[in-house]
Amino acid sequence: MANTSQSLRRAALLVSAIAVLGLTTTACGNGSGTVSSPQTESGTAAPAAGDASADGSGTPASPSSGSDTATGSDSASTSSGSSTSTSTSSGSGVTSSSRCHTSELRAKVGANDPGAGQENFPIVLTNASGRTCTVRGYPGAAFLNASGTQLGDDPQRESGTTVTTVTLKPGQSAWAGLSFSNPEVSGAKTATASWLAVTPPDEQDALHVKWTAGPVPLSGNSSSVRLTVLSAGTGS
Repeated sequence: MANTSQSLRRAALLVSAIAVLGLTTTACGNGSGTVSSPQTESGTAAPAAGDASADGSGTPASPSSGSDTATGSDSASTSSGSSTSTSTSSGSGVTSSSRCHTSELRAKVGANDPGAGQENFPIVLTNASGRTCTVRGYPGAAFLNASGTQLGDDPQRESGTTVTTVTLKPGQSAWAGLSFSNPEVSGAKTATASWLAVTPPDEQDALHVKWTAGPVPLSGNSSSVRLTVLSAGTGS
């Protein structure tokens, strides 16, 4: 009888141990008696550290309008509100809006003022328009034959003279000196010119003036023709 009581007591202790073990296993699970699976939180994962292409919405971030993206141009861009200077041509510093255009000018060649074997002529440009405009620098000049073909080389520009902007009111004039050695003195070969083509500074169209001052040098010793910068007045 004693052995039977001890066996029953042992069986009861074993059942109690099994019950305790079952309770411990349940505390490590999800409360249903089984091991729970990993849970996923709702929402979008943040971008990995150092990922500058993401904006936190799960898509690559597009460049903003103020980005420093290179354009391949060496010039700085300007905003629509910035001021824009009037363009100039040939670096003369005269704006296209104030410059005298060929169609606004009248040209003539003044009287020869010879000296020391030199022939010296003033090329005069007069403002024939109804507005005030400016000229600056050297005019262009070329001798032409009756067919309009240029004779000789382009004139050389006299250096060492100060370039100034000459303002011409309607009717006012500016002049530049054209000079060359007398061919009889220099021994240069000559040609008979019919016209002198005069191109105002920074312009492309020329004014044609009848040339009546005799032969002009083409080649040979001291055959160069020279031009000075424009100055106010008529040169006479």
